[in-house]
Amino acid sequence: MIAVIIPAFNEEANIAEVVKKINLFSQEKGLQLCPVVVNDGSSDATAEILEELDCVSLHLPINQGIGAAVQTGLLYALRSNCSHAVQVDGDGQHPIENILLMISAMKEQGADVVIGSRYIENKGFRSTFSRRVGIKYFEYLNYLLVGVRITDNTSGLRLFNQKAIAAIVEQYPDDYPEPEAIVLFKKAGLKFIEIPVVMHERTGGTSSITFSRSIYYMVKVTLALIFATIRKK
Repeated sequence: MIAVIIPAFNEEANIAEVVKKINLFSQEKGLQLCPVVVNDGSSDATAEILEELDCVSLHLPINQGIGAAVQTGLLYALRSNCSHAVQVDGDGQHPIENILLMISAMKEQGADVVIGSRYIENKGFRSTFSRRVGIKYFEYLNYLLVGVRITDNTSGLRLFNQKAIAAIVEQYPDDYPEPEAIVLFKKAGLKFIEIPVVMHERTGGTSSITFSRSIYYMVKVTLALIFATIRKK
């Protein structure tokens, strides 16, 4: 079984459609995909909507950030002995068919983690200009710190095998985890790769990351990356 981890904070406009698409795709392709929605303390109707959907719903009592939500989903995957876990956004940006591409790439290249990147082929929705600047910044910062260049550091589309889940679940970064997780993968001795994917623009609702939060994000994650690099294994 593959756990499809979906962090959700105030995603009442999108979450039902995301879960339904995963279940439909699972049936059409004969896959064992299990949507695992982690409701990160939503204040809208997300929790109520989840009760009507065919999915595993896990509820955090307060909003703790995407990292805590992903970690909760990884813990579920580990304890449920899932063969893989794939992280997708709850806003509809990640087409479910990308999962097949990621599984194929993982098998072909013997990877432990596969990251879907918008910037290898530069197709589809590639975020706003300000966020692209931030993504490029983290690409170079990670390269400077650990010698690894990932073109889409902030991608929330990631596939993990059992080895990767077990290696990172206890230390998974909180809040805004994606760039810092690259350091974690490296220090854990995991093989991680990127593949080109196409993403869509958010289908409904609004992003929780405003301009001011973007600045806060860059400062906080920069410090987190530096400390993660010098911290002992």
